[in-house]
Amino acid sequence: MSLRAKLTLGTATAASLLLLAGTASAAEPGAPGIGDPYYPNAGNGGYDVSHYDIRLNYRPSDDNLSGTTTILAKATQDLTRFNLDFALEVASVRVDNRPARFTRSGGELVVDPRVQVRKGADLTIVVTYSDVPSSRVVDGFTGWKRTADGAVAIDEPDVAPWWFPSNNHPTDKATFDVSVAVPDGVEVISNGLFGGTAKQINGWTRWRYRSLKPQATYLAFVAIGQFDVRQSTAPSGRPVLNAYSADLGEDDGAARASIERTPEVTEFLEGSFGPYPFEAEGGVVTPGIGFALENQTRSTYSPAFFRRGANTYVVAHESAHQWFGDSVSVHRWRDIWLNEGFASYAEFLWSEHVGEGTAQENAQYTYDLYPADSPFWQVLPGDPGAADQFHGAVYDRGALAVHALRVAVGDEDFFTILKRWTQAKRYGNATIEQFVALAEQVSGQQLDELFRTWLFTKGKPAAAPGGATFAAEAPVAEPKSFKKIRETHELLAGHAR
Repeated sequence: MSLRAKLTLGTATAASLLLLAGTASAAEPGAPGIGDPYYPNAGNGGYDVSHYDIRLNYRPSDDNLSGTTTILAKATQDLTRFNLDFALEVASVRVDNRPARFTRSGGELVVDPRVQVRKGADLTIVVTYSDVPSSRVVDGFTGWKRTADGAVAIDEPDVAPWWFPSNNHPTDKATFDVSVAVPDGVEVISNGLFGGTAKQINGWTRWRYRSLKPQATYLAFVAIGQFDVRQSTAPSGRPVLNAYSADLGEDDGAARASIERTPEVTEFLEGSFGPYPFEAEGGVVTPGIGFALENQTRSTYSPAFFRRGANTYVVAHESAHQWFGDSVSVHRWRDIWLNEGFASYAEFLWSEHVGEGTAQENAQYTYDLYPADSPFWQVLPGDPGAADQFHGAVYDRGALAVHALRVAVGDEDFFTILKRWTQAKRYGNATIEQFVALAEQVSGQQLDELFRTWLFTKGKPAAAPGGATFAAEAPVAEPKSFKKIRETHELLAGHAR
């Protein structure tokens, strides 16, 4: 080999070594948060989850939860370590079949794989754990709620850390398999398609559920206890599973008279929002919570919604979330208006449909309800802040913003906007700014002032010329639906932690 060739080879080898060294130094820990200003520790960086397989055992007598969650993910960067959001005691962690070192502090499980993870690599993460979830407190909050006969894992913006490790932010959706073994005679309810039960030899029964469409972690839930589980088929052909706690007492009839109408409500909402996005539907009514939540495919309700009789307005609200919040999820939690404003407006639409007050009447009455000096008008639905994320203004003023848009663009463009939105962003995430852009594209109007007034400006919006807002010269009579809608929003807004 000539001297020149040797020098060339040496230069190339040195360059390769420098490149490898640079590649190695580029690897770093995944971020402990996904970057949401409202919740800095929510979610994690460095990987994207595609599937969770959650296989658990739960003993109601002492609130012991144990089992294994298998996470399928792909690295989005070179990783030396990564975080999972998790609050329970961990026995072991394996990454790609190798035992991994780990530490746990508060709501973070920090995992150190034995082998550095390269960008683009597929990851199989297996976490085995056992704990008493109701005893674990993170940021002053416990997401796991014990009931007289079991427990419920239901909350927003997060509940996953109290029953499975995850990348706990709506921007990392995944499919789910959930199976929970409980003592014979205890029922388990979760999301998606019910896969039946399997008797075990130890006097326990395993319940299985499968979610086929991408699902945010906070929308995954489990309710365990004594339930009457009812299965049927909707006119659409979709399976329906409803479950009613045995502890509903005198609220039982009103609850059933409401939840059993879920397929009817869903069918109506399809006319406004487009095709229903998921594989199943239904509802759960259980003590232990003081709110309702739009768990994907199977919303869950407190009995309090039915204390004064049947309430289909809360069913309309939570069913609307299947489109606005579940299928199309927030990009950051400040985008919460995209969830609550439209779900609240669905109650106005349902009221119009059942002849208990038009959307215009409900909007006008809501507007008149709050005087100009009310603190209500100081909360901005477009960016309420973490402390006010579920403030009543996010629901009520949020619905008024939706109606202001409807008045400004007319019904044809308004419902075209809604259907295009739910189709274009189906199974993904979105921002308020993206919605405004679509509304302007469809309507051909400049709508910045409208949205700035209703979503981002403190104070009660004044009546504007040209019908851009809807304030009337004289107050309207209270719509028949208003008390139910008011009760519903007060309970929904009351669940903020």
